[in-house]
Parts: sequence; structure tokens; C-alpha cells
Amino acid sequence: QVQLVESGGGLVQAGGSLRLSCAASGRTFSNFAMGWFRQAPGKEREFVAAISRSGISTYYSDSVKGRFTISRDNAKNAVYLQMNSLKPEDTAVYYCAQTGVREPRFVKLPGAYDYWGQGTQVTVSS
Repeated sequence: QVQLVESGGGLVQAGGSLRLSCAASGRTFSNFAMGWFRQAPGKEREFVAAISRSGISTYYSDSVKGRFTISRDNAKNAVYLQMNSLKPEDTAVYYCAQTGVREPRFVKLPGAYDYWGQGTQVTVSS
């Protein structure tokens, strides 16, 4: 079965950096786009970033554009989220997810993803 396992979360001061990783298994990784979402307490899950199957195309929410970078290594079946200039409002549980959807307009929608990791906590202190 498909498994997605996130790692790399933790506590960091505002202005700091973290790099999240997501290891995938269970089906051919390069056939699927990948996304990162986050959910803060009391809020809905929101889109953070997504990357196409080849890694050529990337997409970001306005709130993280210019600060976060999504990348993937199809040889290692992994996707990454480099987070720089972190802010307290970035505090959330971060999830990676996998989708077979190819239309760019859908990659920001949680409903387009059929597999999710368990999440990793990111806490940014002020």
C-alpha cells in the first residue's frame, strides 16, 4: 500500500529555517504529483506547495511564495519543502500528499489528493 512519511519538523525561532522531507513508497513515485499542506489548530487544512511529476512545474500559496521551495528526487522517492524566513503564522502540522491529478488548477485542492502522510509539527516561536 502507499505510505507517505514526513520528517524534519520541529521548533524554530522566527526568521529561521527548516527542511521537511517526505518519503514515499507503494507505487511508482514519478507517476504522481506531490503536495504539501498544513493545518493550524482550529483552522482548515490549507495548500502550501505542489510539484509536478517531473519536478519542472511548482506551485505555491501566496503566503509562502518566495520563502518556501518544494523539490523532489524521483530516484529517492522523496519530496522536500525548504522553509526559510519562518514566521509564527507558519506554525502548523505539515502534511505531504500524493495525487494522480495532472491539471495544474487542481493541485491546490486537498480533495485532489488520494494519499496523505501522518504529518509533522512545525512550531515557530516569536
